Amino acid sequence: MSHTRRHFSAEQKAQVVRRHLAGKEAVSDLAGELKIQPILIHLWVKQVLELVERAFEKSPGHHRATQAKDQRIGQLEAKIVQKNEVIAELMEENVRAKKATGGL
Repeated sequence: MSHTRRHFSAEQKAQVVRRHLAGKEAVSDLAGELKIQPILIHLWVKQVLELVERAFEKSPGHHRATQAKDQRIGQLEAKIVQKNEVIAELMEENVRAKKATGGL
């Protein structure tokens, strides 16, 4: 059974996080609406909260080395989120396959 992976843009992720944080919508409700695992929304919220200090920095371009490291960290975090999406999808497929074969 072919299952296509969906990718969410940064804007879409930000919108979901805003709805959760500002609108107090439950993660489970948002996840159900988007048909994704709740852990993904928790990861997106965690990313936002880890980067919130940048909004209050006095000099945004204070050190090139720090900027390069922050950029690399952002890239690696995005890679982790992508891998977590794949893992969640594979886990779902595994459970479905086990149910279909009577394994569960």
